[in-house]
Amino acid sequence: MAAAPRNISDPPRPAPAWQRFALLVTLAWLVIFFLLPFLSVIKLSLSAMRFGMPPYTEPLALHHGTFHLALHLDSYRRLLSDSLYLEAFFSSLKIAATTTLCCLLLGYPVAYCIARVSPRWRHYLVMAVMLPFLTSFLIRVYAWIGILKNEGLLNQLLLAAGIIHHPLALYHTTAGVYVGMVYSYLPFMLLPLYAHLARMDTTLLEAAQDLGARPWRAFLQVTLPLSRNGIVAGCLLVFIPSVGEYVIPSLLGGADTLMIGRLMWDEFFNNTDWPMASALACAMLALLLGPMALFQRLQARGGGARR
Repeated sequence: MAAAPRNISDPPRPAPAWQRFALLVTLAWLVIFFLLPFLSVIKLSLSAMRFGMPPYTEPLALHHGTFHLALHLDSYRRLLSDSLYLEAFFSSLKIAATTTLCCLLLGYPVAYCIARVSPRWRHYLVMAVMLPFLTSFLIRVYAWIGILKNEGLLNQLLLAAGIIHHPLALYHTTAGVYVGMVYSYLPFMLLPLYAHLARMDTTLLEAAQDLGARPWRAFLQVTLPLSRNGIVAGCLLVFIPSVGEYVIPSLLGGADTLMIGRLMWDEFFNNTDWPMASALACAMLALLLGPMALFQRLQARGGGARR
């Protein structure tokens, strides 16, 4: 028998037990693996550096039965006053934004083509996009070292074809970092775009053509707005990890490739300045809250428009 329709004035029904359990598991996961480690990082950032293990002083200490709170803001003062850290933040933002833009320009046409081919071939093409994930990330970056070196595969092919007469300096340069990052993060842009484009109602394009819209105008006024959430999701999936990337700049970049991830590594392991490294991590997270809030706002606006 069909359930009786619920009156609007009736009190809301309690959620099923399995939903409450799933919510508790999710909250516990976030508290254990995100909130508690982040609070520990904040505590470290408010500590003072000292030599020894651990190389910091506790901001909250117990002396003679009394708790003493001493918050040290020296790391944050250095973060705002030292040009090295400010330059690293701006350089990380520039490299991450450029990588995101390149992934979008390369990924959108590919995702559009995959979404428009026959359904029989879509699964194979999506599997081809996912194939790089079957190989270790570190091995893929090392492969680019062999490609981008002066005596590497790319320069050898260009020299043999007569396109260049001297090897291109791509290894240990910012250009090599861009190549490695675009290659590594391109699938993160492709998959959200494909998911949105594949679900799009193609009859809207047919209606636009019946109304006299040219293909480029139908794309700009129909396809592009409907894939907006996929664009935003893909950009966030690329931009957020790119800001804190460490492996690619360390292996493919030179000494002038300054990024937050490399600075955090140096502060933690070379300088043993845990409070400064923790302050860098907190500042990076605060920096990423803006794009995440923008994504939530765009998603809420898009949902309201669809309703």
